[in-house]
Amino acid sequence: MTLTRPRHLFAVALVTALLVNLLVRLTYNSLPPLPLPAGVTLGVLGVAEALVGSGLRARIRHRRPGTPPVQPLTAARAVLVAKASSLAGAIMAGVWAGLLAHVLPRAADVTAAAADSIAAGVGLACALVLVGGALWLEWCCRTPDDDSGDEPGE
Repeated sequence: MTLTRPRHLFAVALVTALLVNLLVRLTYNSLPPLPLPAGVTLGVLGVAEALVGSGLRARIRHRRPGTPPVQPLTAARAVLVAKASSLAGAIMAGVWAGLLAHVLPRAADVTAAAADSIAAGVGLACALVLVGGALWLEWCCRTPDDDSGDEPGE
């Protein structure tokens, strides 16, 4: 299994953004207003994954005295969660970016678009936090034998 490539996630986000932007252009007048904390859950998940990744990395790499080693199945499950989360985060980043591309130019003229711009910006930022946390978790689950000197995201 290989590390998730950020360029693949970017491609998914870009295609999603284009499709969502087209859909929003056709249906924006019938959409309800977006609540400001609509995307915050993604950011919370991203932070949680980054914290879990840091804990796993310390246990895998440094084997603190008194801590049990990480079971291979636990690490495999963490990688599975990380890969799924990074893809979900990329899709949601595309959704928020597609929405933001539609409402941001109209924010000065339309009150609803101004409020939706803020919600979309928060959602986009939180989706990017999820992608970052997931990539960090995936990178942290590598064994010391996998070290080739590369950094996350290369």
